[in-house]
Amino acid sequence: MTPMTAEGENPRTTAPPAGSAKRALVGRLSWGLADQAASSMSNFAVGIYVARSLGVTAFGVFSLAWVTYGVVLNISRGLATDPLVVRFSGAPDASWRAAVARSSGTALGVGAVIGAACLVVGPALGGRVGPAFACLGVTLPGLLLQDAWRFSFFAAGAGRKAFVNDVVWGVALVPAMVVAARVGSVAAFVLAWGASATVAAGYGYLQSGIRPRVTGARGWLREQRDLGYRYLVENTCLSGASQLRAYGLGAIVGVGAVGAVRGAELLLGPFLAVLMGLSLVTVPEAARVLRRTPHRLGSFCLLLGGGQAAGALLWGGALLLLPDRLGALVLGGVWHSAAQLVVPVTLGVAGAGLGTGAAAGLRALGAARRSLRSQLFASACYVGGGLGGAAAAGTVGSAWGVAAATVSGSAVWWLHLRSALRERHHDSVPEVRTS
Repeated sequence: MTPMTAEGENPRTTAPPAGSAKRALVGRLSWGLADQAASSMSNFAVGIYVARSLGVTAFGVFSLAWVTYGVVLNISRGLATDPLVVRFSGAPDASWRAAVARSSGTALGVGAVIGAACLVVGPALGGRVGPAFACLGVTLPGLLLQDAWRFSFFAAGAGRKAFVNDVVWGVALVPAMVVAARVGSVAAFVLAWGASATVAAGYGYLQSGIRPRVTGARGWLREQRDLGYRYLVENTCLSGASQLRAYGLGAIVGVGAVGAVRGAELLLGPFLAVLMGLSLVTVPEAARVLRRTPHRLGSFCLLLGGGQAAGALLWGGALLLLPDRLGALVLGGVWHSAAQLVVPVTLGVAGAGLGTGAAAGLRALGAARRSLRSQLFASACYVGGGLGGAAAAGTVGSAWGVAAATVSGSAVWWLHLRSALRERHHDSVPEVRTS
């Protein structure tokens, strides 16, 4: 492990020439966008295909499995890959390989444990939901390992390998989805989606030449506990809030409402591809800015968050001009319900985009306590706004409640980043003694 300062901050290194640094930054950002474009296009295609194949109610069941996967994915990231990205971005190759072996082993172990729980809970749920959750349990280890390879490659500045890995997943999805469509059940689609990710996870092993060490998971968790457990709680709050909102919305309004919300999110899919693509590289890049030109971290985060928020608003405005005929062609029967949610969902995504700039800065600073507090507040607002809005005005009310909550949460993220930057500046200024 490279030497670390308090709260996980990397030490400063000698800055490379400005021109080469900018070219390297553009290259890493480009591969991040390309990788997420491949990933999001696959997810978008899967969502559209399932929505058109199954209808709004069955698509709602599929969305519940999808949201559950999101919770488990964030658990894995908090324990395994988030500490890796913060502490081993740009690290020497030997240190990076040793860390990746244990980090990916931790992700694989998380998938095995929670996957086994899904296999136990699934049959008890029954109906359409039970088999879908059982199939999710079978494929969770492969899903989490594939994601761990992506973050490992970006930590090493090898975004091209992450892009190729996601392309392999997308190619494997095609025959898997065809087979699932012939079966015609939600469980078949979940199994096809997860099995194709497992193919990509196997290819990630070939790309890296690193064998995941599940036996090293305990040591990894012990060494990274100052960051990992806080990131675990933070990430679980984020995805858990989304899951609680989805389950609560289904209970208050109906499972079809969950499908409508997911449909509106799919309409924002191309922009979300850009948002998620940037998120793959924002923390490593913010960490590099902190090491080389720490005084520019605040402006870097503001540019990052403001640009994402502006992009979301532009994309949402374009969606308002989408003809009903074209929308129905894309989403089928889900379109009518999803179209009513475009404005609030767009505002929610814009608020989230603004907040991610501050979140990247707090991660780079290693200010895990502040990022955890910010996420706890944002998650509480998200659940309260989503369920309170659902109780007051159904699906549309839930969407507006989430939009208001997301904007409020973003403001708190920025307040904490400002405080963290001030604290760092104060600590870095030597005390002047007077005689």
